[in-house]
Amino acid sequence: MTEPTSIDVDRFLPHPPEKVWRALTDPERLAGWLMPNDFVPEIGHRFTFHTEPRPGFDGVVHCEVLALEPPRLLAWSWRGGTLDSTVTWTLAPEGRGTRLFLRHEGFDPDDPLQRQALRIMGGGWRSHIMRALETSLADQP
Repeated sequence: MTEPTSIDVDRFLPHPPEKVWRALTDPERLAGWLMPNDFVPEIGHRFTFHTEPRPGFDGVVHCEVLALEPPRLLAWSWRGGTLDSTVTWTLAPEGRGTRLFLRHEGFDPDDPLQRQALRIMGGGWRSHIMRALETSLADQP
């Protein structure tokens, strides 16, 4: 069996795609459910996320906007510690809500720190982060 190299999340959100898109692309809203940042929704924009440092990771995630197709697709690079990866968000209208797909890919299964990051971040994306996004969406007009 091969080791996974990506995190995949599929979540239905009872909000229209435009509202979900704002949560992903407005820096203040993004900071409210993910991390403080200096994001600008422009292809090529380099930005950072800041979080608590951990062994092997200084707490800064260096990113660059790679793709932007409002309100359907957003991708950014994600570099922190030894990890050089990509996060892609895909939104699809579904009934009165949005089907949100997240793919965080580029983990090296031969690197012990990246295997650990894949496990920890996989749990975080699927539970804590998605719950924080859902709470943020419920609190926003």
